[in-house]
Amino acid sequence: MTQLHDLRLRLLVQQESEQISDSQPADLDLSVVQARCLCWLALLAEAHEDQASDAEGRGDTEQAMGWFADSMRLRDVIGVVSSIEIPLPGVIDAGQSDAGDNRGAEAA
Repeated sequence: MTQLHDLRLRLLVQQESEQISDSQPADLDLSVVQARCLCWLALLAEAHEDQASDAEGRGDTEQAMGWFADSMRLRDVIGVVSSIEIPLPGVIDAGQSDAGDNRGAEAA
């Protein structure tokens, strides 16, 4: 069963990466990638929590603890991914033009 979940996750990641590259073939916006990753991670964490509840309802404590531990790991990953600071494309362009203006003022 675990192999099936792994294969399913790989397929979902592959499909999502293809959609990202198709939607932005020339210029990949990392903030969009981050947002999509967070959406998928949240869905996966929720699914694991549901599986934990189902296992607990069936009285399978060991399985419930496994699913719950996986959901907590996913929540940790969500925290890490959301803490990555990715500058927005418009902010990068404005910062570069401001830096160019400052260099010109310093040279004068």
